[in-house]
Amino acid sequence: MDPKPNNIEQTETEQQTHQNLIPIASISLSLSNLLPSHFLTPKQTFTANPPNKIKIPSQISSLSHISLSSTLAPSKPSFKSTVSANPLQNPLTLNPLRPSNPSSAAPLRRAAVVWFRNDLRIHDNECLTAANNESVSVLPVYCFDPRDYGKSSSGFDKTGPYRATFLLESVSDLRKNLQDRGSDLVVRIGRPESVLLEVVKAVGADAVYMHREVSHDEVKAEEKIEEVMKDEGVEVKYFWGSTLYHLEDLPFELEEMPTNYGGFKEKVKGLKVRKTIEALDRMKDLPKKGDVEPGEIPSLVDLGLNPNAAIGQNGSTAANAALVGGENEALQRLRNFAAECKGKPNIGSKDGTNDSIYGANFSCKISPWLAMGCLSPRSMFDELKKSASSIISAASYRKNGESGTSDTGMNWLMYELLWRDFFRFITRKYSSAKQQSYAPVTACTGVAA
Repeated sequence: MDPKPNNIEQTETEQQTHQNLIPIASISLSLSNLLPSHFLTPKQTFTANPPNKIKIPSQISSLSHISLSSTLAPSKPSFKSTVSANPLQNPLTLNPLRPSNPSSAAPLRRAAVVWFRNDLRIHDNECLTAANNESVSVLPVYCFDPRDYGKSSSGFDKTGPYRATFLLESVSDLRKNLQDRGSDLVVRIGRPESVLLEVVKAVGADAVYMHREVSHDEVKAEEKIEEVMKDEGVEVKYFWGSTLYHLEDLPFELEEMPTNYGGFKEKVKGLKVRKTIEALDRMKDLPKKGDVEPGEIPSLVDLGLNPNAAIGQNGSTAANAALVGGENEALQRLRNFAAECKGKPNIGSKDGTNDSIYGANFSCKISPWLAMGCLSPRSMFDELKKSASSIISAASYRKNGESGTSDTGMNWLMYELLWRDFFRFITRKYSSAKQQSYAPVTACTGVAA
């Protein structure tokens, strides 16, 4: 028998089988050309406002059908796809992958209101910076609360003419600094819970940013604002920025804070001071909605104070009147004080706590600006650390926790700033409604037993 016909038949069968397999491989390999590359490997593109929904073009269903039918049934050699090589004429926006920093991809707020209190500054202002970074528009507001003026139950002025004048100058300087950055300051006379509710409704804000304060009346004001904002569905965001050490960095819960300075000092020994926050170069625009008028800065008469009270009986101006309020004045005084300290030797006492500080009457005279928040304690610390390292070197602790050159481990500057921190923290502790027990507060410098 001649085997040749069988070989020919076998060869024809193999060729036919080979021809049927060719289109399958061809279509499978051509899917990379049919599908855009971002369907196969999503691009990691991040947008500030990621879409909530994704519209999938109708071509995708036909593409998947082609792929499925091509795999299940052999295609004829003459098959020609009717789908173009680039079926998506418009770019498809995919849901971006979650970035390493989720906050960077969070949608911005429509509008935020920043309530200035005792933080009348642009630099090292976490509250203002956060609102500016998280919102499309920002409305800065300051309220002159009528409850802070007038006579107390003892017959004294709640706010005297000197302090009121200093405050008015500080608010005016803050407005100028905001205007230089493309914003403005809305000024009102009224209770904060009423004023803030009014402006929040006017501009359609969905959050109020503010620094926490420490006194009983200030804490009560915060609670009232929380209550009215909760009814409106507006978030209240708090920040802390009035002390050298941050509240969240304390090595104890505020309710468990030592009631004497010595115990507090030992607890915070070696604690690091947070870095200052740079001043914003440019502010977000004011909200377009509402068209809120900035308002005029009131006078002493508007606040119920006598403008002539600042003048003595002999017609001379008191020494307090020479202090000009405002952030710019505070920073200039700080720079001058740092340069003065740097240019003169450090003459200290044996215990290291009463170092001679140069300046008017052996004092830096910066307390009024710290009280108004025109200057932050961290900014003061950083500036003197850079310009007068010899003055604050004793405040730096060694890695093993031992103190510096003196037995207390701090010089005059740290000594004074720590005292200030102690009083603010202890005031906040007993101003909280949750604090029911009232242990006596002592000012002794000895360590608590």
